[in-house]
Amino acid sequence: MIEGKSVVAIVPARRGSKGLPLKNIRPLGGKPLLAWPIAAAKASRYVDRVIISTDCPEFAAIGVEAGADAPFLRPRELATDTATSVSLVLHALETLAAAGESYGYVVLLEPTSPLTEGDDVDGALETLGCQRGVADAIVGVSSLAAAHPAFAVRITGAGLLRPLTDGTFQALPRRQDVENLYALDGSLYISDTKALIQKNSFYHDRTLAFVTPRWKAFEVDDLVDFICIEAIIANRNRIMLAEA
Repeated sequence: MIEGKSVVAIVPARRGSKGLPLKNIRPLGGKPLLAWPIAAAKASRYVDRVIISTDCPEFAAIGVEAGADAPFLRPRELATDTATSVSLVLHALETLAAAGESYGYVVLLEPTSPLTEGDDVDGALETLGCQRGVADAIVGVSSLAAAHPAFAVRITGAGLLRPLTDGTFQALPRRQDVENLYALDGSLYISDTKALIQKNSFYHDRTLAFVTPRWKAFEVDDLVDFICIEAIIANRNRIMLAEA
C-alpha cells in the first residue's frame, strides 16, 4: 500500500510462445523466467498482492511456488498472439473485483523483462504518487543513445547506404549533440486503476517516464537475449560498481 492506496502486481505468463517455446518457464539464473518478475513484486515495499495471469495450470503452479497467487486461469482468447497486455490486466482486475477485491494501483511486470527489481517498482510508484497532479501512469523507458534515429540509414536497391534523414553523411551530428530520446522498454507499467479502465491503456497524455539503466532494459525475445541476460546477471555486481 502507498499513500493509502492498495497495489496489485500482475505477472502475465501464457503458455504459447513461437519465438522461444515455453519461454516463460525456461530456466534463467537458476529459476524459471516467470519467477523473476514475481520476485521483484514480492520485494516491493508497496505491492499488497502478486497475481500470475496464465492460461496454463502448470505455469500457475510454478508461479505459486515462486510466491504469486493464481486465483484464476486466463481465458483462451486472452492468451493468443494478438491479445493485448492491457486486456489481460483488465480481465484480472475484473475477476478480482468480482471476488470483492479492489486496488488503487496496478503494476504489470512481464517475464520478458527479468532484470526489473523491487526497488524499481517502489521508485516508480513513489514518482507517480508525487506527480498525481499531472499523471495517472508511469512506464519504463531507456535511452536510445546507441540506436538514435539521427544515425539511422537505409539501403538502396543497389546496396548503397543513404542517411534516413535528408542530407549527407557529412551533415550527421555528433553523438553528444543529438537530442536525448528514449524507447519504451517494457521494464514496468504502473497505473491508477480507475485511469487504466477509463483510458484502456498505460500510454496516454498523463503517462510519466521511469528511466531505467541500459542493462536493465534487455528483453527476452530469443535465445541470444537469454544468453546476454545470463551474462548480465552473472556480472551484476561489476555493473553496479561501475555505475556507482
